[in-house]
Amino acid sequence: MPYDVTQAERLRYKRHQDAAYQVGEEAVTRLKAALALAGLTLPSLHNDGPVGCRGFVRLGGCSAALASRLAEVIAAGAQAMRDQQQ
Repeated sequence: MPYDVTQAERLRYKRHQDAAYQVGEEAVTRLKAALALAGLTLPSLHNDGPVGCRGFVRLGGCSAALASRLAEVIAAGAQAMRDQQQ
C-alpha cells in the first residue's frame, strides 16, 4: 500500500529544499569571492540546486592551466594555515 505524503510533510520537505538551495547560493558566492582574491574564475561555477535536501555546487570544467593554478593557490593557502597554527 503506497504511503500518502501529508501537506505538512510536503511543506517541511519544501522548507528543507529551499534552505539547501540557499546554502548552495551562499557557498557559490563565497567560493567566487575567494577565487577572485586569487585572480581566478571558474567559468561554470554555479548553484546546481538541492540534491537530497543538501546544497549542491557545480564547479564545472576549466582549463588544465586554471586547474593547476587553483591547486597552487589551495596548497599555498593550506600551508599558510598550517604555519599560522604553529
